[in-house]
Amino acid sequence: MARQSISFTEPNDNWLKAQIENKEYSSKSELVNDLIRQARKQQAQIDWISSKLERAEKSGFTTDSKEQILAQSKFLLNDQL
Repeated sequence: MARQSISFTEPNDNWLKAQIENKEYSSKSELVNDLIRQARKQQAQIDWISSKLERAEKSGFTTDSKEQILAQSKFLLNDQL
């Protein structure tokens, strides 16, 4: 595992310490790694949505009703997750 040295602002450091004191995490490293995992997952979701929007914009107009579009979107979203 790679070791890093990073600096935090005082408010951020206090927040990190509070999470550890509350037994949410056992160390700052564990907490920072979890935050990074969450950010990576969020970025993957943003990338997926962006690609879907880009594809939709290139496909042109539709004659489907808003209810049909919503139903299809929910189906496809549940299928992808």
